[in-house]
Amino acid sequence: MPQKLKKELTLFTATLYGVGIILGAGIYVLIGQGAAIAGNAVWLSFIFSAILAIFTGLSYAELSGMFQKDAAEYVYTNKAFKKPPIAFAVQWIMLFAIIVSATAVAVGFGSYFSALFNFQSVSILGAEIPASIPVAAALLLAMSILNYIGIRESTKYNIVSTLIESSGLIIIIAIGALFFGKTSIDYFSSPAGIPSILSAAALIFFAYIGFEDLVNFSEETKNARKTIPRALVLSIIISTILYILVSIASITVIGSDALASSKAPLSSVMDAAFPNTGFILSIIALFATSNTVLALLIVASRMLYGLGCNKILPSVCAKVGKNGTPYISIIVVMFLSLAALLLGGIKSIASLTDIGIFTVYIFVNSALIFLRYRLPNAPRTFRSPINIGKFPVLALLGILSSILMLFHFEFSIMVYEIVIIAVGIIFYLSMKKAGKISSSLHWGRKKALKHIP
Repeated sequence: MPQKLKKELTLFTATLYGVGIILGAGIYVLIGQGAAIAGNAVWLSFIFSAILAIFTGLSYAELSGMFQKDAAEYVYTNKAFKKPPIAFAVQWIMLFAIIVSATAVAVGFGSYFSALFNFQSVSILGAEIPASIPVAAALLLAMSILNYIGIRESTKYNIVSTLIESSGLIIIIAIGALFFGKTSIDYFSSPAGIPSILSAAALIFFAYIGFEDLVNFSEETKNARKTIPRALVLSIIISTILYILVSIASITVIGSDALASSKAPLSSVMDAAFPNTGFILSIIALFATSNTVLALLIVASRMLYGLGCNKILPSVCAKVGKNGTPYISIIVVMFLSLAALLLGGIKSIASLTDIGIFTVYIFVNSALIFLRYRLPNAPRTFRSPINIGKFPVLALLGILSSILMLFHFEFSIMVYEIVIIAVGIIFYLSMKKAGKISSSLHWGRKKALKHIP
């Protein structure tokens, strides 16, 4: 029997986790990259990304009200399709995406850190590398240690950091209000119109990554069946409002060109309004990005823990230490996130993450549609709205919009994702051939996850 995780999270703390992951993952890191693509209309890209998030977020909310287990994507797709190999592939993609996104945000932390302390590169073994890389590595190590110490301690850090990073966004919104109407800004100006806005949305969607991660906190949440769906919806709503207001405020103050050229875009907004005060936003951004890295590392380690509990990965992944945390999974995730630093710059890492996320969303929305018919009378604490009979219309829109977004990435990034999926399939087949997951295949088909409420 796998050891149990401690149930510490409430609706308030779970919502803060969701908001904390979402805010730090994008607005502090990628608003400049988005402005470079969409121009002054970058705020429309945030709105479009929010719509995409809502489609799939509501599917996650319904599914999380039905099943309260870690490795959630595996559970949802296995329950819907009764095909453990497909379920494993989906969870593999999601696991990799989360680990890589933690690395991407850590690099964002490194960029703000190097800008704050004014050093751009360091010499390691005679080679000059960007200062953001070793700083990112140090952050990943430190947050992994905090992850190991315990969920209660991690939650305390999350609460403090989320309040700090939210205050930073409120400051930017207030500055934008002071400048609004005093500058001649065309808020709909975009280099190539709608295509630019959609391309930016494909990248900026990284800013919304995190709401789906809440489902992997289920085993550490009190009354998860009701708490997780509510926290998920609340975190999307709160983050969307802040994103739209911040992007409009930033464009109002300095415009898209200045945002695009800045390594610390929100600090540049602060400096433009109040000279020599941008360091305040840089400090806040450090809390925002470190908080997101911590939450993503927790999520990834709980995914490994869940796969270990379900006997899809070696049972060692399900080992829980005296602190009530899955320490083996934490160590594995730490090393994988450090290895992801070799993948390239933050834009490439974020794009690779988004491709994986959109692929997973296709399967999760499909799982909801299948389960509406396969388990129509199963207990649901939340139901995705807008339905035609049993058919969830928003889930279909989630599938179509995710497919649409896949066409807005560079070919090389698509190739990387195909390689990642191929590695997962080879790993799975190797495990199967070695007889290490044969029992899980039988368990997944015959018992149909009966241990899940």
